[in-house]
Amino acid sequence: MNRTVVLVLLGLVTFDFAALSLYAMAEHGYWGLFAHQLGSSAGWQVLADLVIVCTLAMAWMFADARRNGRNPWAYIALTVLAGSFGPLLYLLVGELRRPTHRAVLA
Repeated sequence: MNRTVVLVLLGLVTFDFAALSLYAMAEHGYWGLFAHQLGSSAGWQVLADLVIVCTLAMAWMFADARRNGRNPWAYIALTVLAGSFGPLLYLLVGELRRPTHRAVLA
């Protein structure tokens, strides 16, 4: 996929998710986001799913960071505190840091 398309998609998803998260936190507060989920088995399932997916994402970030010489700890901490923001920003920063390869005509 074209690098520009990837950057735009990652930027849009991150921005839109941030707007939704800020809206929800303004209505319910940080702890209210969790308290709302604890009221039913459906909420517990959503929280369990989030924990599983974020744990898998943190394992992937750690392995990917080792392969690419990056430090994953800030993104892992962000994932623990703010869920999907850690992996989204890890991907976005990684894409921004990736060198562009242009063909050189001789």
